Amino acid sequence: MKKGISIWSFAETDLRKCMELAKSAGFDGIELALDEDSMVSMKSTKEDILEVKKMAEEIGLELYSVASGLYWQYNYTSANPENVKYAKEITKKQLQVAAWLGCDTILVVPGAVEVAFDPGEVVEYDVAYERALEALRELAPVAEELNVHIGVENVWNRFLLSPMEMRDFIDKVGSTHVGSYFDVGNVLYDGYPEHWIKILNKRIKKVHFKDYRRAAGDLYGFVDLLAGEVNYPSVMAQLENIGYDNWVTAEMLPPYTHYPETILYNTSNSMDKILGRK
Repeated sequence: MKKGISIWSFAETDLRKCMELAKSAGFDGIELALDEDSMVSMKSTKEDILEVKKMAEEIGLELYSVASGLYWQYNYTSANPENVKYAKEITKKQLQVAAWLGCDTILVVPGAVEVAFDPGEVVEYDVAYERALEALRELAPVAEELNVHIGVENVWNRFLLSPMEMRDFIDKVGSTHVGSYFDVGNVLYDGYPEHWIKILNKRIKKVHFKDYRRAAGDLYGFVDLLAGEVNYPSVMAQLENIGYDNWVTAEMLPPYTHYPETILYNTSNSMDKILGRK
């Protein structure tokens, strides 16, 4: 498995410096994110994105996935049709950017019944399900044409709450280019990641590594890798059982205090232990 780091793990905002830090810390690659206004954004042209690809090549990092935080504001399950329309445009842009970069996967938040840490619009569960399913069925041919996979992430959205439900939802989309972007730490609040891995199986396109302490019960429960309750030996055993041999990406919350880059080196070292690297 290859060792990656999410762009969201950096306090640094300059993309080149982030890449240089990732390389220095021993990561094989970096997961970028699409936003409204940056080097990788809804406004980016092909030429802009190829410059980012060239930068990564010069530094010696691989690019393999594109995430986006825009789905917390714009999503497939909203009652606002303009919101839904823009969420689909975000996905299409992600897919195109990923293709330009040479990445094979994008991360998509499928919507929400309610965002657990930012309560707002509440959507009836069955309505959310049908809206998200309809959107992904519409977007699947775009992913197939560009040969980039859509990874549906399990997040704190009060939606797709069990591995069997996530499995069946993905199967109903009916495309080999739509699967799971499985986040190990997000599950621990009320489940066991090793169970999810077994059930989702070959549907898993990419994996996020995080760690969590259940007693906190909120976002403050996310801690450094190997400082929480994720049973990483069991997680690794299940990943090996299903034949997963792809990227694992640490998605950390950078400490905006002194020496914020320290978390990158600590995370890299912890991932080496988890992956059995010397």
